Amino acid sequence: MSEGRWRTAGRALLRVIVVWAVSTLTMLALAGLLPDFQLQSEDGESITRTAVTAAWGAGAFGLLTALVWPVVVRALLLVPALVLGLLVFFLNGSLLLLALWLIPDGRGTVDPDTAVVVAAVMSAVASATSTALAVRDDDAYRRRLSRLADRRRRRRGEDGSGAGLPGTVFLQLDGVGHEVLRRAAEDGVMPTVAGWIGTTHRLTRWRTDWSSQTGASQLGILHGSNHDVPAFRWYEKDSGRVMVTNRPASAAELQRRAIERTGDGGLLTVDGASRGNLFSGGADQLALVLSMAARRGRANRSRAGYFAYFSDPANAVRTALSFVAEVAREIGQSTRARLRGDRPRVGRGGLYPFIRAFATVIERDVVVAAVVGDMLVGRTAIYADLVAYDEVAHHSGPHSRDASQVLERLDRSIALIAKVAEHAPRGYRIVLLSDHGQSPGETFEGVYGLTLKDLVRAGCGLPVSRRARRSKSGAEARDTAGDALRSALHRRLADGADEHPEPGSEPIVLASGNLGLISFPDATERLSREQIERRHPALLSTLANHPGIGFLLVGSEEHGSLVLGPGGAEVPLAEPADDGLVHGGLSVDGTLAAFGPGAADAVRRTDGFPHVADIMVNSKYDPATGNVHAFEEQIGSHGGLGGEQSQPFLLSPLDLSSPLSASAPGAPGAAGAELVGAERVHRVLRRWLRECQGPQVPIGPPAAARPEGTGQGLP
Repeated sequence: MSEGRWRTAGRALLRVIVVWAVSTLTMLALAGLLPDFQLQSEDGESITRTAVTAAWGAGAFGLLTALVWPVVVRALLLVPALVLGLLVFFLNGSLLLLALWLIPDGRGTVDPDTAVVVAAVMSAVASATSTALAVRDDDAYRRRLSRLADRRRRRRGEDGSGAGLPGTVFLQLDGVGHEVLRRAAEDGVMPTVAGWIGTTHRLTRWRTDWSSQTGASQLGILHGSNHDVPAFRWYEKDSGRVMVTNRPASAAELQRRAIERTGDGGLLTVDGASRGNLFSGGADQLALVLSMAARRGRANRSRAGYFAYFSDPANAVRTALSFVAEVAREIGQSTRARLRGDRPRVGRGGLYPFIRAFATVIERDVVVAAVVGDMLVGRTAIYADLVAYDEVAHHSGPHSRDASQVLERLDRSIALIAKVAEHAPRGYRIVLLSDHGQSPGETFEGVYGLTLKDLVRAGCGLPVSRRARRSKSGAEARDTAGDALRSALHRRLADGADEHPEPGSEPIVLASGNLGLISFPDATERLSREQIERRHPALLSTLANHPGIGFLLVGSEEHGSLVLGPGGAEVPLAEPADDGLVHGGLSVDGTLAAFGPGAADAVRRTDGFPHVADIMVNSKYDPATGNVHAFEEQIGSHGGLGGEQSQPFLLSPLDLSSPLSASAPGAPGAAGAELVGAERVHRVLRRWLRECQGPQVPIGPPAAARPEGTGQGLP
């Protein structure tokens, strides 16, 4: 063995001895502080004998933790993540009891309840000591990461030939709008991001489709097509099914449709990893991916990152403690908001504190750990979604102090990933992006005292409950996180809508933020305006003239599709004539101008979807305040048109081409043009991956020969 290897082995042995010594001292201190934890017989023993007992116990506990814990966690891999998080203390305490039982003469005794506390403290101290020693020895730390990466690559049968080319990490900050990110950077809330903007990265605003929500945006970004995704949830007449983008079955079907339409597996098909997303993007490596949640058996690797994270008991203990702290934080914040009389405000009781804690702690920690592992392995393309901000902003508001605190913690996660990139076996370009923003505002029910469903029933002449029914929140992150209470993946929708509603003449009313969809299930085709008025003469005028409604989209037998607005405004949706006037001196572009640039084009695109609803309803938007009125119980919402919800961001390294580059394939068209739609973002990300891989030789038909919106597989 060379001198260098002896030195490395000696340092490793020294670290083991130091960690063992610190664990022994920790155990002695806990034995002195906790009356139910004893390391000596009832007759008392010398301090030396007690110290030897502590050393035996600490050593046995350390060995059991290293050898038994990973096996136990793997055996519990099918247990929901939250359940495993709660079992962490019990499992760790059980290992401590076993370690004390192994001490000669049986001198170590501890009450089972106290064992949980002792085990948690010892795991945390040992982990902190080991990490501190590794960080102090920077060379050793780098070598450890390099060995870990080499070992993982060998298991995957790779020769490391791609190590000279940079990989790409796409971090999606769910729900963080362009303005929110810019303001957080300027105010010092996100110092890591602030240090990137204008120095190493460029910040670009892009514009979503009408459906400004994760399902539509992420499907378009990862799979190159979000065709026929009109909202977060919608009714499909041909199948009699309610599609909800964050239900596993619906996500799997949407992914299948996108792949069928594009003829391509997705953005991540070449050595990719998908972490915490609704869709796989064609990646082989999966963790917490909703569209794969229904798969069973060994082929389902979506829990791999989950196992990798919880296989370290220190991680498990730290996350479990953070989970409890986050629950307490949410209860405290909501209580203070209620006592202050903050408005607007929505209910934050029930399971919500636990769902928020899952989204902001467990899911964040598992996803970040999975990304770190991917980088150490040297994977080519990694796409991860961090949902914490979106979850909190729905209930506290997008510009609230609560949401700002989440952004601070997300910035620390970004800094950690950037630090790990320095030790990865290949260089990495880190791209931050979001799928949509959020628009603030009091709920529709909070302002007007009735839900959209109540208003529709009144317009149809159907009975309306005297007591307004509260519209349950359909927050994506909440729905996603809550299902993990059972499956470590994503939560089913809790809006009361059946997946297969009973057919009947009563309309089905679904909400997606400030976008509402009204469908008549007894009709096999989309009803026209004339047909709706023959059935329910007052419905359309009741909706269009309500002060909380911005506009309606309906079909018409005479004029094609129409945009209906307050005061009897009726504007055909058809492309405007050369003079810009279509009907009565009005153009649809002018009618929808208040909802932002490109609003009319977004509505036109959705109008062409096979499963567009009979009536599409967008709430009122106030340009002066930026407020909308969600048809769900959310004071920060997204899903329709109006304000910051349609304005996400791209933060990309300067050594990648500009997302607005006119010369790049699939670019918006001219320098300085706006980046519009998730499908265009997909093409930009594709281009960046090709740039990272150097000159490529195409193996398929030229891009120009493929239909618009078709994905292009990486060579």
